[in-house]
Amino acid sequence: MNPTPVLSEFDRIAIVGLGLIGGSVARGLRAAGYAGHLVGAVTSDADAARAVALELVDTCHADIAAAVGPADLVVVATPPAELDEVLSEVAGVCPAHAVITDTGSSKTSVVEAAARAFDAAAMARFVPGHPIAGTENSGLEAGFATLFTARRVILTPDETTDPAALAAVEAMWSALGAQVSHMTAAHHDEVLAATSHLPHVLAYTLVDTLAAMAERTEIFAYAAGGFADFTRIASSDPALWRDIVKANRGPVLHTLDAYMAQLQDVRSAIASGDDHHLHDIFERAKTARDGFVLQREQNER
Repeated sequence: MNPTPVLSEFDRIAIVGLGLIGGSVARGLRAAGYAGHLVGAVTSDADAARAVALELVDTCHADIAAAVGPADLVVVATPPAELDEVLSEVAGVCPAHAVITDTGSSKTSVVEAAARAFDAAAMARFVPGHPIAGTENSGLEAGFATLFTARRVILTPDETTDPAALAAVEAMWSALGAQVSHMTAAHHDEVLAATSHLPHVLAYTLVDTLAAMAERTEIFAYAAGGFADFTRIASSDPALWRDIVKANRGPVLHTLDAYMAQLQDVRSAIASGDDHHLHDIFERAKTARDGFVLQREQNER
């Protein structure tokens, strides 16, 4: 597989953060045939040496300036809590021609942070992005080249975004096998609050609730596959997801309120013995999920 012509124009791509997402970007670019120089920025010299040993990147630094200074394309793949500081550092050293993008799972907060860090020219070359892909794993060894294959990536450009910068970021994600779509930052945050952030809140809360019960040992001993499937994401990095929920607080609260109202309706049906209403809720949910699974399978063909 060869990288698109637009991506081939970049001699040097810098990836700030080489965890699951950043590491998978690096691995995916190499697998897609990118022949330029990949450079990483991580938090320590030990991690920098490890990243090179793992062949994630050609060179790696514990200093953002050293990694970003000569870059043509900068991918910021750091946790939400670090974005303000990282974007400010990138702004101070990024070349005037460089395209900048990120991988954060909330976009309004990222756009606000970028606006604080960048001048108008750099802001035009900043393309906010979010790959809808991941696992519960983290760290330098968590990534893999096919993480984004047939997965959606949402970009949230606005009317000030440089079309050439947008094309370059689209080319990168297409080279990684992703399906790229656009929406506003605000709409993105509403959608992801419902489809990603709320499920993580529910998984963490369910496991925490059951773990606090006196019968917790027996509960977990007899848990079936459905429990493992539903709660898998509760093994994700708690600090990361705390910060994601914080960054998208408004939409998460709105979605959580809607869920709690529906959950109360389910409780009332159970308490009153309203089997018909309970069945209707379950039937609607089954129909909706079956439709989602079918559509996803069709998209992946």
